[in-house]
Amino acid sequence: MTASAQSTARLLIVGPQGSGKGTQGVRIAAAYGIPVVSTGDIFRANIKAGTELGQKVTAILDAGDLVPDELTSEIVRDRLSQEDAANGFLLDGYPRNTHQVEHLDAFLQEHGQALDAVILLDVPREESLTRLRLRATEQGRSDDTDEAIAHRLDIYEHETAPIISVYEARGIVDRIDGVGSLDDIAERIVAALDARGLRVLV
Repeated sequence: MTASAQSTARLLIVGPQGSGKGTQGVRIAAAYGIPVVSTGDIFRANIKAGTELGQKVTAILDAGDLVPDELTSEIVRDRLSQEDAANGFLLDGYPRNTHQVEHLDAFLQEHGQALDAVILLDVPREESLTRLRLRATEQGRSDDTDEAIAHRLDIYEHETAPIISVYEARGIVDRIDGVGSLDDIAERIVAALDARGLRVLV
């Protein structure tokens, strides 16, 4: 617990597909009065606006390649440098690997900042699979086959485990039970952050 309550929060939310991190991220960001910084949203916004970064991303995706860590980090750095993120933010989808952790560390250190907490939504693999199958059925997503879903969960487990270990060594990971109602899960997250001296807006 910090010596005094903070009025800002620099957070990262992680969890497998189907964990509800997108939904919880929006709720938590609103509670703390900070923007959600989602790499997917940033990519789409840059592409739609036709920015130089957006054009780079479009060319890469059109070629069937993954966006390189350096370019992803460049886009996130640009977003975190905007005025609304000066007093805090909630990262969703970045960093995805240890190289991106290093990029984020360097950026935050340059600005005399650090992450306050990493919210890890703990959801059993079978629960994630069940939720994703339901979503695929509800949204008619024929590409969400069991094999495709399992592959994405494998990638998450392979890439994210090392990231969690890095942040756990720093003592900033809060493992949250991600099974339950949206309100129950949100309350668990707020309670964990409150214990760190991070207060929601009144």
